[in-house]
Amino acid sequence: MLAVGVVILLSYLVGSIPSSIWVGKLVKGVDIRNYGSGNAGATNTFRLLGWQPGVAVLLIDFFKGFASAYWISQLAYFIGSGPVALFPYWEVDSFLRIVCGVVAVVGHMFPLYANFDGGKGMATAAGMLCGIEPVSVGITFGVFLIVMLVSRFVSLASLVAAFIYPLMLVVLRYGLGWPIDGSILIFGAIVGIGIIIKHRGNIRRLLNGTENQVGSFKPAVGWLNKDKQEQG
Repeated sequence: MLAVGVVILLSYLVGSIPSSIWVGKLVKGVDIRNYGSGNAGATNTFRLLGWQPGVAVLLIDFFKGFASAYWISQLAYFIGSGPVALFPYWEVDSFLRIVCGVVAVVGHMFPLYANFDGGKGMATAAGMLCGIEPVSVGITFGVFLIVMLVSRFVSLASLVAAFIYPLMLVVLRYGLGWPIDGSILIFGAIVGIGIIIKHRGNIRRLLNGTENQVGSFKPAVGWLNKDKQEQG
């Protein structure tokens, strides 16, 4: 149990790295949560700061999930007597990878280093799931791109991807006979539901027709000066 506790703690600390907030302060000296959509994530960074900072945030957030599931989880085998089987019908390694990945997503949503006010976890969840079962993630990412390019709504594409991913796991396991552990099915569904819940504000704006679409990869113009004028 000590080994599991240590890797869970490490995964949360890695997931808590607030990349968009730190990049925003580095590039513009501002807390990105105070501008645009107010979300501490890659999409808001793309919209406000441009594609270079946006790509940096996206890669960092993706890597947080991937590193937690693929590498940090494996540290448990070198701590004490190693991980134990908490549930007899699930593979220890698969269960450990998914738990560490989910904890990293939770850390992204509620980061220790940013007063527990983080992003929505889509990139971190994608990294986590890619570190566990990349085929289903690849299919889901294809769906994400299609929905985003057609609708121009990143939030809608994220919601559809979060809904599709658990279904892809079910199809791969029961339809195609892939050896996917039951723990991955359950926690994949939990992550999908969590992302959808985190997007509840976007869902309201989509229904009301007020959600922002993707315009270009250039940074928004005048957003910082406009906000200062409104405050002054």
